[in-house]
Amino acid sequence: MARRILTFLLWVGISLPAAFAEGNRDFMRETGKIYVVVVTLLVIFLGIVGYLVRLERKLTKLEHLSKDDA
Repeated sequence: MARRILTFLLWVGISLPAAFAEGNRDFMRETGKIYVVVVTLLVIFLGIVGYLVRLERKLTKLEHLSKDDA
């Protein structure tokens, strides 16, 4: 039951913005705000990648420490 609800919410979350954007597809381009959205998404993506790289380095360091102790 929870899977159905989650699937429905995901479907609504994907389809509603597309339905509202039908009338003004070029609004973001005309106002120049599309670049703000792209930069924001790029910063978020780079932040996640940086976090994962840092986490991987810490895990590798811990693995080497545990192998040395064993």
